[in-house]
Amino acid sequence: MKKFLFIPLLLVAVSIMANEPQPYFNVDQMPNAVVYLPAPPQTNEMRFAYDTAQYQWGKQMRSTARGEKARLDAEYSIERMAAIFSPIMGITISKENTPQIWKLLTDATKTTDLATHKAKQTYMRKRPYMYFNEPTLVPEDEEELSHNGSYPSGHTTLGWSTALILCEINPKAQDALLKEGFEYGQSRVIAGFHWQSDVDAARVLTSAAFARLHTNKAYLNQLKKAQKEFNKKNK
Repeated sequence: MKKFLFIPLLLVAVSIMANEPQPYFNVDQMPNAVVYLPAPPQTNEMRFAYDTAQYQWGKQMRSTARGEKARLDAEYSIERMAAIFSPIMGITISKENTPQIWKLLTDATKTTDLATHKAKQTYMRKRPYMYFNEPTLVPEDEEELSHNGSYPSGHTTLGWSTALILCEINPKAQDALLKEGFEYGQSRVIAGFHWQSDVDAARVLTSAAFARLHTNKAYLNQLKKAQKEFNKKNK
């Protein structure tokens, strides 16, 4: 009986693994931001004064339409990326409608996220809402994120890497894609979860990680499939 149960369970396990993101590199193969980026600002530096000013700016934006966008942007997912970027791309990005683009984004953004891990773990920077002991725009996220370092911003890495990848698929829309990717990072300042220097560092980190992606044949092959799919859908 156990022998017959083994095969179905194995098929379920394989199916689950197939739906999980498959990074193109591991953490140690990605550029190490602890080496090439400066440490986050200390509280006695002028850079921290700018961080503080930007935090105050973000608080002022929370009651506006831009603040509502920042609240929605708190969702960290490929689904949120699809909702943001689909109108710019002119197609509906989804697992069902654009499976090749979906796979590219899922695997590639999982890879770029790995590039944030060493810096986050090294510095474990306190987030602005914790430093000021003030509420954020999304209170339900505060407890979980209080255990995760602020520098650099993972949300920014997700948004910026998605924008860069989609620019390769649809270069005609590059300016609008980059603007949206930029704003996704700024949403984290408005929401109170990140300092401006966290967001700025994440954009540099993401660009370094993006360059590393282009040394991987599997990424380049999947990119070609995604480009072909887009061109077919965009006829």
